[in-house]
Amino acid sequence: MQTPNSGPARWEKLGQDTKLKTRVFDVLGARYRHPGRGTERDFVVMQSPDWVNVVALTPDDHIVLVKQFRYGIDGFSLEIPGGVIDRAGEDPVAAGLRELREETGFSGVAAKLIGTVRPNPAIQSNRCHFVFVEAAVRAHDIAWDTDEEIAVMTKPVEEVFALAHSGEIFHALVLNALMLFEPHWRARKS
Repeated sequence: MQTPNSGPARWEKLGQDTKLKTRVFDVLGARYRHPGRGTERDFVVMQSPDWVNVVALTPDDHIVLVKQFRYGIDGFSLEIPGGVIDRAGEDPVAAGLRELREETGFSGVAAKLIGTVRPNPAIQSNRCHFVFVEAAVRAHDIAWDTDEEIAVMTKPVEEVFALAHSGEIFHALVLNALMLFEPHWRARKS
């Protein structure tokens, strides 16, 4: 019997198979066995490519934002640019710069990775990387994907933080990105 201080057991993976393949993710059935109890259970795992989100800061200290319709909530969401890392092994910084350019027409300099999270480790296997880009300016034509239709705007950094605190920015991964960006912003201002 486990005690609260012994920590959770690592379940043994017995196998997996693909239940459903979609354009955005695959649904896997994964069979696991608990090492102590010996019980076996089936779990669902969503397998998706990694994602990238970009905090792009303009020379006048605005953040590049996008507003778009999101089918999961049947409504609009105010976010930072981002998307799927298209090619396995693609550098997250390069993917972030590509997504920024394609979605908004902006590009910048001194791009760097500021963090990586696991969006929902209970059921998803992928990661989301966060890239910070400085001196972002509109310099390219927009190249949206087939189903993309995006309103592009910029807002002052402090206003973006206020929108996050008020709940007007509610996308969890965007909130993660802003949390990871905030120390960089505070360091610039001190």
